[in-house]
Amino acid sequence: MEVVLANPRGFCAGVDRAIEIVELALARYGAPVYVRHEIVHNRHVVEALRAKGAIFVDDPTGVPAGALLVFSAHGVSPAVREAAAARGLRVIDATCPLVTKVHVETARMAREDYEIVLVGHKGHVEVEGTMGHAPRRIHLVQTLEDVERLHVRDPKRLGCVTQTTLSVDDTREILEALRARFPEIRLPRKDDICYATQNRQNAVKELTREADVVIVVGAPESSNSNRLVELAAKSGARAHLVQDARDIDAAWLAGARCVGVTAGASAPEVLVEGVVARLRDLAGSDTTVRSLPRVDEGIVFQLPSELR
Repeated sequence: MEVVLANPRGFCAGVDRAIEIVELALARYGAPVYVRHEIVHNRHVVEALRAKGAIFVDDPTGVPAGALLVFSAHGVSPAVREAAAARGLRVIDATCPLVTKVHVETARMAREDYEIVLVGHKGHVEVEGTMGHAPRRIHLVQTLEDVERLHVRDPKRLGCVTQTTLSVDDTREILEALRARFPEIRLPRKDDICYATQNRQNAVKELTREADVVIVVGAPESSNSNRLVELAAKSGARAHLVQDARDIDAAWLAGARCVGVTAGASAPEVLVEGVVARLRDLAGSDTTVRSLPRVDEGIVFQLPSELR
């Protein structure tokens, strides 16, 4: 059996930055450091930071007055920022800059008296943060059926933003349907879907040209990881999401000549290494491992001024 590793895979620049922010805050200010929501959607990352003194909370009102609070990579609504300020909390913002871009555009359209369509998944923490920037003007759309049911006040003053971790292909279909129904809608000048999400989806398409089975390392809560599983399955592979090597079922490998392995943007490389070792154990010593050609994404995001 052959194992093929996707490139790129795993951590993106926004996740790298968010984790580094929490680690630097712990080193500089000492424990505890409070973090609003899980810093990224990966239990291994979260547990490692918790062991160093990070405390994860959903509501800033539960953080002791004057303590240090880090906003997660997924971003927060203005209401969360106001709640933190009311507690007198010291805040460091680890929001991914690409999510911040969506927030800025949402707020700008709201100021210009536009209604806004947000393409995203209900209940996802990033979506909740974005909706909080225009709560009385924003419509959440998840499917083509949602587009058909959508009613707006003035089709001539309608804008659109998207969650950053969606399926590129599915989102393109929804944007085309929105344009067909509302020809004057202001669509994103450039896709809001982040470079890392798109690159990892492209790599999975490459994997499925030869892999019978695709294993995606990621968390069930991770939108971008789930989109990789869906994409692999749509491309004809038997696709499975695992949090680590222990989740792999030997039955998945039955009849497989080639297994592709990738990882969502919040999954550390050590988990991929564990999956490869497990596949070697299950498939035998004649298993070969190779990687797709390296892709240098060339993106690094600057740390907040408090930590530079």
